[in-house]
Amino acid sequence: MKLAMISHSLNRRSFLAISLLSAFAAHAQAPGKPAAFVAALAGRKQTIVTYGTSLTAGGAWVGQLTKALEAKFPGNATVINSGAGGKWSKWGLDHLDERVISKAPDAVLIEWAINDAFLEYKTSPEDCRANLNTMLDRILAAHPKCELILQIMNPPTGVHLERRPNIAAYEQVYREVAKARNLRLIDHAPGWAAEIAKGEASWKALMPDGIHPNANGCKQVILPVLLKGLGI
Repeated sequence: MKLAMISHSLNRRSFLAISLLSAFAAHAQAPGKPAAFVAALAGRKQTIVTYGTSLTAGGAWVGQLTKALEAKFPGNATVINSGAGGKWSKWGLDHLDERVISKAPDAVLIEWAINDAFLEYKTSPEDCRANLNTMLDRILAAHPKCELILQIMNPPTGVHLERRPNIAAYEQVYREVAKARNLRLIDHAPGWAAEIAKGEASWKALMPDGIHPNANGCKQVILPVLLKGLGI
């Protein structure tokens, strides 16, 4: 029992440290360029593809974003959820043509960092960077006017963090790629760090299993940052 308590304490401290580091890095980075597709949505129909892990595939934020866009730009936004649970950037690269490029997107929101960090997938931060850049290059080669938007999602906790001990390095890859390529980065780490600071009861009510935000978590923490980041 004593060892379990110590492990829990260390795990929590590690999680808090990673969350706070991510939040600091996010605030330190200059904001990205204005989201071009928002202006385009006001004038014509746009196809927006969301591409990533189970945080996208099963994320309530995708449906919430769809409703927000429909309310703001009636009939002009088609959102396609091409995420897949339990996958990482190598899978994303292998399935890019069928799940993204073939949809002729005007904008793509991409996140794979949380599963690239999963130890069993043996994907280094360098692999994460190479796979991400290749995805971006291939999308632009097929659709030069497509707006590419990177996302850093919520941090893992508990056993999910133990399986992703170097998550901060993978999140940093997304910050660096966004900066180098002048892409918009939507970073949800600060919002989740604020929830962590309120105590376990607060964030567990929004992310009960320690890694997948529920509908309320998406609505309260993810959606406001996403809409602001997209210029809505």
